[in-house]
Amino acid sequence: MATLTPQAVSLAGTSPTYATATSGGDKVAPGDRTVLHVKNGGASSVTVTLTATASVRGQAVGNVTVAVPASGERLIGPLASDLLASPVDGLVAIGYSSATSVTLAALRI
Repeated sequence: MATLTPQAVSLAGTSPTYATATSGGDKVAPGDRTVLHVKNGGASSVTVTLTATASVRGQAVGNVTVAVPASGERLIGPLASDLLASPVDGLVAIGYSSATSVTLAALRI
């Protein structure tokens, strides 16, 4: 499990560094200006799951799931702390149905 560091997007242009998805999942600090850019280089769709930690009126909020198509990519966010931050470490937990051929970058806009 890796902890991703959000990379700042600037007016001068940003060339993001992408990390290889970890089969056990990854983590990132939440933020209202933080998004994930997920690329799937595989031949099958991959589901990215963000573990929700919030509740409304005592009822747990469902996890956020996003399908990333084969050879496709998705921007996911913003990663709001009130929805996704773990009460244990304050980070957002990211899971994958398969980490094979998946790369991602955390970006802060």
